[in-house]
Amino acid sequence: MNNIVAIVGRPNVGKSTLFNRMIQRRQAIVDSVSGVTRDRHYGKCEWNGATFSIIDTGGYIVGSEDIFEEEIRKQVQLAIEECDVIIFMVDVERGITAMDSDVAAILRSVDKPILLAINKVDNAMRVADAAEFYALGLGDYFTISSINGSGTGELLDALVDKLPEQPETEESDLPRFAVVGRPNAGKSSFINALIGEDRNIVTDIAGTTRDSIDTKYNRFGFDFNLVDTAGIRKKSKVKEDLEFYSVMRAVRSIEYCDVVILIIDATRGFEGQDQNIFWLAEKNRKGIIILVNKWDLVEKETNSVKGFEAKIRNEIAPFTDVPIIFISALTKQRIYKAIETAVAVYENRKRRIATSKLNETMLEVIKFNPPPALKGKYVKIKYCTQLPTPTPQFVFFANLPQYVKEPYKRYVENKMRELYDFNGVPITIYFRKK
Repeated sequence: MNNIVAIVGRPNVGKSTLFNRMIQRRQAIVDSVSGVTRDRHYGKCEWNGATFSIIDTGGYIVGSEDIFEEEIRKQVQLAIEECDVIIFMVDVERGITAMDSDVAAILRSVDKPILLAINKVDNAMRVADAAEFYALGLGDYFTISSINGSGTGELLDALVDKLPEQPETEESDLPRFAVVGRPNAGKSSFINALIGEDRNIVTDIAGTTRDSIDTKYNRFGFDFNLVDTAGIRKKSKVKEDLEFYSVMRAVRSIEYCDVVILIIDATRGFEGQDQNIFWLAEKNRKGIIILVNKWDLVEKETNSVKGFEAKIRNEIAPFTDVPIIFISALTKQRIYKAIETAVAVYENRKRRIATSKLNETMLEVIKFNPPPALKGKYVKIKYCTQLPTPTPQFVFFANLPQYVKEPYKRYVENKMRELYDFNGVPITIYFRKK
């Protein structure tokens, strides 16, 4: 399970720019208007052999200047409760502001690694100006320029040193299904409908240090662990509807499971937050099924299931080979089908294809429609095999792998999905020099 690192600080200190640099792609929208960061704010970062999840808290602050301070305090509090390391970012141009002092006061009492990063230090004069930040009482600091990257290497080195050792969790052979989704999508109702009032619980294991409840169920002849993110005790300091809160929860439970059961509310449609959770699961290479809950409350027209499903598939493209099931947790409609499908996706994720069989089928597919020639050179693919990884990954050996472009990779993936059942499972395809 990955450690989680949060970047906190007031608006416009450059949190999103640092975040984008750490995950090496422009994901958040960066603008100098306060509170403009929207879109996705979490990603994976790898440094010196350590992988961790990184969260840019800036994007979750909504509203006008006057409520910013309250919101930022909330974010910092949340980061303290949920993250393993905190990067507190300030800006050498503005110097220490009242809000910086407030945040520092909260952080000084925290028993977690705090790294103070002073941004926009891009010349020698500013290096000298940075010394005033000793006054925050957080000890040594890192001077960085998140725009041109100077100093970020040293910051990441220190960060990796401070990541806590992850506790060894008792490995269970049972599939782990995480029930995730926006607040009020019906996660609790789904779980309660599934286990019934008598709660078919064999054992109750509090999910290690993560306080997501891990419960072993036996239902319909399946044994599985359900990672329930809905039943977690309410945090007094945090409003339940805070988007950031549900994302933090999803990050934790998604990294900790085999199959993600994403519950969406049929009356609200497939919203931005649902997409975020979906892509987070996809990025973590987890099995995914989508349950459209409260289907009993939706006005039906002809083809409404088809239309609704097409809309979702459009939003999740190009990874559309995902089961979508319409349920009602209230009337228990199709909840059995949901678990059966989750088990099938779990099996698909473990699928191994013998090398001989893979070559027999896939080389035929490639022969029928070879990669387009580039600059008069032809790509020849001679051999393919499945890698011994926990999730399905395949490597195709070619004379000119660099000429194989994205559309052709997608073609190969789609053909593979037609031939072998990888429904609900992200697969990775590499082209390498033979």
